[in-house]
Amino acid sequence: MGYYILFYKTSETYIKDREPHRALHLEHAKKAQETGNLLLAGALEEPADQAMLIFKTDQRAQVEDFAKNDPYVLHGVVKHWAISPWKVVMGKLI
Repeated sequence: MGYYILFYKTSETYIKDREPHRALHLEHAKKAQETGNLLLAGALEEPADQAMLIFKTDQRAQVEDFAKNDPYVLHGVVKHWAISPWKVVMGKLI
């Protein structure tokens, strides 16, 4: 199994823009977490303009599918996203 980080760049008015879509976004993330693929997720606080989601999977396509189907992406709350493989050299996640 490998790790991937999904980077989100959010809209300038992210806090306001996310409200109508937040419940569906969290449901989408919870489903990915229940499968064991999504380990950690959260937004930066200051400034609140980015988020990172850490996945454990051997299939980059799973991370891409997550992003492409995320309500935040579909509704423009996330303006740009990118995926990077992450080589963990220390620590332990699930």
